[in-house]
Amino acid sequence: MSRCNPFRGMGVALVTPFHQDGSLDESSLEKLLQFHLDCATDFLCILGTTAETPCLSTEEQLCVMNIAQRVIGGRIPMLLGFGGNNTRAIIDRVKKSDLSGWDGLLIVTPYYNKPSQEGLYQHYKAIADVSPLPIILYNVPSRTGVNLEAATTLRIANDCQNVVAIKEASGKIDQVNEIITKAPKGFEVISGDDGLTLDIINKGGVGVISVLGNVYPAEFKAMVYAGLNQDLEKATAIHNKFTEMYNLLAVDGNPSGVKCFLSAREMIENHLRLPLVSVRSETKQNIERFVNDF
Repeated sequence: MSRCNPFRGMGVALVTPFHQDGSLDESSLEKLLQFHLDCATDFLCILGTTAETPCLSTEEQLCVMNIAQRVIGGRIPMLLGFGGNNTRAIIDRVKKSDLSGWDGLLIVTPYYNKPSQEGLYQHYKAIADVSPLPIILYNVPSRTGVNLEAATTLRIANDCQNVVAIKEASGKIDQVNEIITKAPKGFEVISGDDGLTLDIINKGGVGVISVLGNVYPAEFKAMVYAGLNQDLEKATAIHNKFTEMYNLLAVDGNPSGVKCFLSAREMIENHLRLPLVSVRSETKQNIERFVNDF
């Protein structure tokens, strides 16, 4: 079986919009999905970190999935966040879920229980053995408390043909470079950090799963493709234009920053679910100024 990664270019980790009362804002979600079709976003990640997935009920997650499938209708690839820290539960969910209409699963490294590298390997191997869809590994140690080391990533890639890429958000460029340099044929690296996307592409990465792309998908896509086409001058100019935004997105946490940006652009209401809260007033003012000046 040949390995094929359908998730290249400028992908977006989609937010989940809420009403003031905390309920799911289905209308705004539909509009966001259509916005990304209109802006030619390459692919979407649904129910990832940026979606506040841990704060959504099972019924709400299914609702988001159904809306995404209905609006997108197969026109661009869709990646479904499907991770957790209970390997058996993930395997059971994979076996019981209707995954038709989805193009891949994003599996984050297990959080809180901090497995060893051998535990991480066995976790991914067990899920890959039952998954009917391609798998994207997701390494984000700042959130999970554990780093999926390059040697372990490569071991998984070599042993699991349906593991097609890794979303790398470790911030470790040397680690990313080692994975890219030693990866088996068809296994690819996707940036999980907007600010490092250009560096990762320059090393041989194939794209990004972006937070920033929620707000300015066409503009960020132009940077990604300039990088992929080795037009470093153009890519660097766009990257520099977004430098302040990278900081504003992160200073009070994700998705608090991106939801404030979307609200400033009048695309959604600025509401999150506890334990997440909106950005500080100072950050909000800086975001509004950025949007007005962009």
